[in-house]
Formats: sequence, structure tokens, C-alpha cells
Amino acid sequence: MCGGVKYLYRTKKKKKKKKKKKNKYSASNPKLDIIDTLSKLSHDSDSEVAHNAIFAMGIVGSGTNNARLANMLRLLAQYYHKDANNLFMVRLAQGLVHLGKGTLTLSPYHSDKMLMSRVAVGGLLGAVIAFMDVNTLILGKSHYMLYHLVSAIQPRMLVTFNEDLKPLPVPVRVGQAVDVVGQAGKPKTITGFQTHTTPVLLAHGERAELGT
Repeated sequence: MCGGVKYLYRTKKKKKKKKKKKNKYSASNPKLDIIDTLSKLSHDSDSEVAHNAIFAMGIVGSGTNNARLANMLRLLAQYYHKDANNLFMVRLAQGLVHLGKGTLTLSPYHSDKMLMSRVAVGGLLGAVIAFMDVNTLILGKSHYMLYHLVSAIQPRMLVTFNEDLKPLPVPVRVGQAVDVVGQAGKPKTITGFQTHTTPVLLAHGERAELGT
């Protein structure tokens, strides 16, 4: 759905709508085109659009430690060093990008991306909707609404245990997931894989298989 949204804006309302769609459908999935678009909007002359774009940068890169996004936010922190409200948004986004030092995610999908957590979606929507009136709510007396994001936080690591629930290092192959639904035989479910030993971190769109 995000891909079908035009990159041309004529009104403030359209800019906000664009930000929210990218925010909602790309949590913890920092695609280059999305990051670049949000980076442009973060310098918008309208303060509310800039607030929303900076927060969206945090949601899109949450828990990924994305170097490109982290560098953009550092530059924004320097740019807005005299603007307390925008600087608050930048610090919030930086915290989200390095969520759990890169071990957590806000993506609502789980079980190999086949299922979506309604609780996580509700948490994301609660925070996103609060930003519709960012000056009154988030920058006002209702900043606690950011805690809605907690319900969407989940680990993005793969850990294996033995029968006594003690960590058990196991070799696994980690690669990009391949959709094999409807294919005959036993097609490969991952491509471009690398072999690691658990625990391992899984990025958006990655899948792990036992290496033995």
C-alpha cells in the first residue's frame, strides 16, 4: 500500500497522511526510499509535519541499528539543537532506532511473518494516532501515550534451549525468506544464507533454518 502512495504533496494534510502510512506499514523495515522521503519531510517548514516525519524515522528503523538512519538523526540533532521540540523528537527517534541495542523490534508480524499481532498493531496505532495532534498530546501533557509502543515491542533474536531450558548453541542458516507456497517438491525456503551459531538476530524478511 505504501508503494502506491504518490511522492508529491500539495497540502499539509497530504504530507501527514503520507507519513502515517509509511510509519504504519514499515515498522522496523528501513527501506531506502522511505528513509529518504522522511528525511526530506523532517526539514519541512511546518513544525507538525517535521515532528511526525522524525518520529516516523524512529518507527521505521526501530531496533535495526541502521547506520544510514542513525547518521541522519545525528545530523538532525545538530540542525535542531536550538529547537527543544524537534530535538525531543530526534532523541526519541534515536532511542527507537537503537531499541534494546538492536535486539528488539516493533514489527507486529511473527511466526515467520505469517501472523500479525493485533495487540502490537493496537499499540502502534495508539502512538501514531496521538501524533495527529502532536503539539497538544505528545508535546503537551499526554506524552505518556508513547507508552502504547511497549505493547508492540518483541525480541527479534533466535535463541535455542535444551530440555532443561538452558541455552544451547546450535548452527543455523540465516537468509532471505522465499515464498514456497504452492511449489512442488522441496524448494529452498531461504536464499543467500550464512551459517551462524545461536543466538542470532533476524532482520526484517529473514528466516532461519537448522544447519544440521
